[in-house]
Parts: sequence; structure tokens; C-alpha cells
Amino acid sequence: MKSPSRDSQLALEAAKLILDGRDPVKDRAQVLITLDHTIATILLVAMERDPQKAVQMFSEGTVPHVEERIMLFASKRRA
Repeated sequence: MKSPSRDSQLALEAAKLILDGRDPVKDRAQVLITLDHTIATILLVAMERDPQKAVQMFSEGTVPHVEERIMLFASKRRA
């Protein structure tokens, strides 16, 4: 299993690629479309191209973990 610091580093590299020099606020719609494509692609690859499993993993695994990470960020920001 990879260390959190390595995962964080990979996430930052992925974010840079997804932003691709675009302004994340002004170009929000286009950035979020790219993010949607990225998430769908990774889920399909991880779930062996099974759309039902990919949707299930998104709903039951990905969304709750993303929410947890955002709340962790928020709690650190308030401290």
C-alpha cells in the first residue's frame, strides 16, 4: 500500500494535468467536465470495464471518501 504522502503527491500531479493551465474558477465548467471524464475512466479501469461495478464503487466507495477528505481539509483550515 502506498503512503499518504505519495498518494497526495500523485493527486497534485493529476490535478495539474486536469487543470492543464486553465483557471480553476473562470474555467470551472470545463475543468469539472475533465474531472468527470477522469473519474469515470479510472473507475471503469479499476472495475475491469464493468459499468455497474464502476457506478457502485463510485456511490459506495469514492463519494464517501471524497467527502471525508474535504471535511478533513475544512477542519484543518478552521484550526
